[in-house]
Amino acid sequence: MKKKRFLKNLFIGLVLFFLYLPILVLVLYSFNTSKLNILFEGFTLKWYRVLLENRSLLEALGNTLFVAVISTLVSTVVGTVSAIALKKYRFFGRGVLNELLYIPIVIPEIVLGIALLSIYTFFHIELGLHTLILSHIAFSLPFVVVSVRSVLNSLDPHLEEAASDLGASPIKTFFHITLPAVMPGVISGALLAFTLSLDDVVISYFTAGPGSNTLPLKIYSMIKTGITPDVNALSSLILLVVITILTLSTVIRIKRSGKEKAYE
Repeated sequence: MKKKRFLKNLFIGLVLFFLYLPILVLVLYSFNTSKLNILFEGFTLKWYRVLLENRSLLEALGNTLFVAVISTLVSTVVGTVSAIALKKYRFFGRGVLNELLYIPIVIPEIVLGIALLSIYTFFHIELGLHTLILSHIAFSLPFVVVSVRSVLNSLDPHLEEAASDLGASPIKTFFHITLPAVMPGVISGALLAFTLSLDDVVISYFTAGPGSNTLPLKIYSMIKTGITPDVNALSSLILLVVITILTLSTVIRIKRSGKEKAYE
């Protein structure tokens, strides 16, 4: 029994070590005195100061966050409404449309990137920040629809019927019954859309124009000359923000579940 438990803990430890070792190395080298990510020669905060002076890198980060936030907001709103419409209403081509939603999810990103570039070229649309946002909305939207629809499929339809019988209007039913019920799917879809937009390289490579360079594209272009420790510093700061957000969300969820148990 103890041997099985030891082997189980050892296996879990090795998996976690394999997953988090690259992140630990990245953070470690953000404090390296050497400009080369080969040997750790000493501790310094120099690269965090250099990061604040690297305008091109900060501009790329700003573009990345702007595109990610706008595309997430649009894809979440449109995707949620689309998922509800596809679930509640019957119309011609509904089944085909449901299947077509999976195409942007399953096809390689390079195919989708070339397709979007072809559309912009055909309509003589100049590449820039606007085409980048439209492209990110296009590949994020199906993920939001699928995420929200999975929650809708488990939703009790009698809840909306009961609200309607009690005199609630369709709009009131939507905001007080349907939307709160599907909110876990909406949040999951929004987080997925934001993450996909934040780290996209392939589609951004085809649809970005002058002045719309994103952080993943900037880092990709730096690989040819070598990634400097200020990129590691930026990645470490982003990691710190993510950990802080996850910690706060966990604390809020624990407090909320504690209050619900207290009321019970």
